[in-house]
Amino acid sequence: MSSSFSWDEPEGLAARGTLIVLAGRGEHGGVYERFGRRLAFDAYRVRALGDASADPAVLDEAAKLLADESLAGPKVLVGSDTGALYAARLAAERTPGADALILVGLPTSPWTSGSWEAEVEARTGCPTHQGRLANDPRFRRGALDSAPELPELHLDRVQVPVLALHGKDDTVSPVDEALAAYAGVRTVLFNGGRHDVLNDALHRTAAATVVLFLERLRLSPGLPLIAEERA
Repeated sequence: MSSSFSWDEPEGLAARGTLIVLAGRGEHGGVYERFGRRLAFDAYRVRALGDASADPAVLDEAAKLLADESLAGPKVLVGSDTGALYAARLAAERTPGADALILVGLPTSPWTSGSWEAEVEARTGCPTHQGRLANDPRFRRGALDSAPELPELHLDRVQVPVLALHGKDDTVSPVDEALAAYAGVRTVLFNGGRHDVLNDALHRTAAATVVLFLERLRLSPGLPLIAEERA
């Protein structure tokens, strides 16, 4: 069964761009349905892929989507958890077609949950998303405890605008460590936010932040976005 999921702009509207989402440990593209539908409502196409740490073919699929001329630009790589490291690698390698990069919950060090209850609480504070994960047969429990071989972060090699989103209450990637990793890029911190801010209690605010970034990108594609914000 495919781990790729798609959401398109409403009928009658022209697509304003395309987001290619790389999921994190244990996830599949469908985990980002709520985010995909919300961005599609604003006429951005969303293609959500699986967990590259478990399936390296995800990176080839992302590269093909970036090269697909039928998909509207700007094209933005979005990565959550380990997906953020892989998205950053694609951008650092200057994979053709990537116009911007969004990093979410970048992992900074190994983490051990000890139980499913602790894992789901660390992932999200949204009861709806917690329930979805608990009842999703394709979601791999315990994946946050795994330590797959991951690419190194080289944001200094990224030549496109970067936005980082991070929860201030993220216990998987502590905020102080994350801010050190994000140094030099536009960073938005979410008060009360946990590891997956795209699927957290503040998911609407996170989605709106992404849309604002995309609109700035469309208006000023060459504008460097270097700042720190707190939400």
